[in-house]
Amino acid sequence: MKRVVITGAGTINPLGASVPETLEAMAEGRCGIGELDIRDVDRLTIKIGGQVKGYEADTHFNRQQQALYDRYTQFTLLAAREAIGQSGLVFSGQLAAEAGVVLGTSGGGLNTQDENYRAVYEEGKNRVHPFVIPKLMNNAAASHVSMEWNLKGPSFTVATACASSNHAMGQAFWLVRSGAARVMVTGGSESMLCFGGVKAWEGLRVMSKDACRPFSATRNGMVQGEGAGVFVFEEMGHAKKRGAEILAEVVGFSMSSDAADIVMPSKQGAARAITGALKDARVEREAVGYINAHGTGTAANDKTECAAVADVFGSHADRLMISSTKSMHGHLIGGTGAVELLACIMALRDGVIAPTIGYQEPDPECALDVVPNTAREAQVDVVLSNAFAFGGLNAVLALKAA
Repeated sequence: MKRVVITGAGTINPLGASVPETLEAMAEGRCGIGELDIRDVDRLTIKIGGQVKGYEADTHFNRQQQALYDRYTQFTLLAAREAIGQSGLVFSGQLAAEAGVVLGTSGGGLNTQDENYRAVYEEGKNRVHPFVIPKLMNNAAASHVSMEWNLKGPSFTVATACASSNHAMGQAFWLVRSGAARVMVTGGSESMLCFGGVKAWEGLRVMSKDACRPFSATRNGMVQGEGAGVFVFEEMGHAKKRGAEILAEVVGFSMSSDAADIVMPSKQGAARAITGALKDARVEREAVGYINAHGTGTAANDKTECAAVADVFGSHADRLMISSTKSMHGHLIGGTGAVELLACIMALRDGVIAPTIGYQEPDPECALDVVPNTAREAQVDVVLSNAFAFGGLNAVLALKAA
C-alpha cells in the first residue's frame, strides 16, 4: 500500500480567509461566532452563527461565474486555490488523469434553493434562472474544482450530514493509498446560513441562542457555521520526488454505522469507528496524544463522545487532550471536519493544541482533558479527528507528524 501525505491546505471560514489566519485564531482561542447578517433574521429565533463576515463574491468571481457558483461552491474554490497553490502541483498529462477530487457537503447549494423558493412562492415569479439546478446540486463544487484544475481522475461528492468531510477525506485517502489515484483534492464545504437553512435547524431544538460551549455543564446547544477546508492528499513517493513540503501524513481511516436512531448518537458506533481508525493506522491507542472532537455542544453528543473515548482508550483517556474547535467557528455541518483537520495539522506541526473555548463548569459525564479556554503547547505524534453524524454515520481519521 502507498503512504499518503498532505501537501496543501486551504480554507475560508468564520476564523479567517486563509490557513495562517485560521491557525492564528485557533491558537488565540478567538471566537468567530456572532450575530447573523442575513435576510429576514428578525423572523428567526436563532440569530447567531459562525458566519464568514465581510465576504464579497465580486472580489473573487465575475458575474458569469457567480451565475454558476452557489456560496458553498465559491468557498470551496477559494480554499482549493490556496491548497493547490501551496502544493505547487500543476495537473497536466498523466498526472491529470491520476488526480481527482472528492468533497463533502450536506446542504450543497442551499442558498440557491432558498433564493429561488422565495422568488417562486413569496414573490410569485413563474420562471427561475436556467442554471438553478447546476448551481444547487451537491456535486457542483467538486465538478467546478475538477474543471478549474484539470482533475480527470475519480471525482465525486459525499453527503453524510455532519460527517461528510471526514467521509470524503477518508475516501480520498483510500484512493491514493490503493494506487487508484496519485493525488486527490479533498475536504468539504457548507453554507447553510440563510433564512431557510437556519429556520429548518431551529425545528430540531438543538440550537444555542448565545454560544457554543462543548463539554461544559452550562452548554445549551450547537451553533451553525459556514465555510470550507480543502487539502491535497498525495502519494508520499511522488511528493518526496518533487521536493514538496509535507504538512502531515494520513495513516488511518474508519467508518461505522450506529444502525440505531436517526438523531441520537450511539457510544458503541462511535467507539467502533475510533477503534477501526487505530487498527487501520496500525498504531497503539497509547500513541494518540490529541483528538479533535466532534464536540457539538449538545448534551447527547458530548456525553456519548466522551463515553466512547473512555471506552476505547481506558486509562490512557486521562492522558489524552480532546478539544472542540466548533466552540470557535461553529458547526459547519458537512464542511466541519475539513476545517477541524487544520487543528490536527497545527497540533502535529506546531505543537499547539487548539482549545475548547466558552468552557465554564465541569460536567462529570465529560471528565476528560478538554483543553479548556486556552491553547496549550504540547508535542504529539498521532492525532485523531472525529465526526459523528445524524443518521448514525461515523467517520474517524488518524494522522501522524510528517
